[in-house]
Amino acid sequence: MTLETGGSMDTTLHLLGVIEVFKERRNAIILAHNYQLGEIQDAADFVGDSLELSRKAAETDAETIVFCGVHFMAETAKILSPQKTVLIPDPKAGCPMADMLTVEQLREFKAKYPGRPVVAYVNTSAAVKAEVDICCTSANAIKIVESVDADEVLFVPDKCLASWVAAHTSKKIIAYSGYCPTHYRIMPADILKQKAEHPEAIVLAHPECPPAVVVLADEVASTSGMIRFVHESPANEFIIATELGILHRLKIENPHKKFYPPNERTVCPNMKLITLEKLAWSLEDNKYPIILPEETIEKARGAIERMIAVV
Repeated sequence: MTLETGGSMDTTLHLLGVIEVFKERRNAIILAHNYQLGEIQDAADFVGDSLELSRKAAETDAETIVFCGVHFMAETAKILSPQKTVLIPDPKAGCPMADMLTVEQLREFKAKYPGRPVVAYVNTSAAVKAEVDICCTSANAIKIVESVDADEVLFVPDKCLASWVAAHTSKKIIAYSGYCPTHYRIMPADILKQKAEHPEAIVLAHPECPPAVVVLADEVASTSGMIRFVHESPANEFIIATELGILHRLKIENPHKKFYPPNERTVCPNMKLITLEKLAWSLEDNKYPIILPEETIEKARGAIERMIAVV
């Protein structure tokens, strides 16, 4: 089947048709992270956090997983479902934060602080996960650090999440210097401006935001935590301090509530690389598969499973 071009609506309908045909043919499931384009979220079977999606996919009988997110997310899906084919529609969709920590840099960091256990945010490569003691998510990072049997813990790669954890534990956190460039585009002045314009709005901030932004929040949460908080809150207005893609889902699921981004700059360009065309091509041509060494999969899965055992 060949993809065609035409009017925008005709093209969209055609692409959706191709996606459905090849999804059925390949017994595939489509996952979309909360930061993906709205059209990708709408075409997905599941939308959510990266680890949440990988765990859901592992529980299905799908033979193929198409992960619409960034590379480390697709790798995590492969780690949890090594027998399945895992595709990422655009192999260039990497994570700048994950790229800030290579295996060599991790080894140097560990050598500088010998004997300390290493907690790794899931926003890391499979190769890095294979060399740490335990993984964590933004939602469970505090609990994971608290579970580690040590007074001092190395935390990689996100210094902002590490700062958030450090404020909620008596353990000493030795943080790597990585960060999310997209969340760093959110400034305290942005939050204060929005609060002045919308005084009744609740401020929700992702812990990847700079500490000066986090302290201004009414609630600090992962993307799934934000979704849940908005559902359960009696409030009608929210300032959402994270990547703008989440607003699509929030507006659909809460049509009577209002959402304000801190600014218009908080866009992850890598999250926006995947389009309906690329999704259709990925399913049609079985591209681009995630390939990992068996040893890496086994070691990385151990770090993830140790996390799951705690939470």
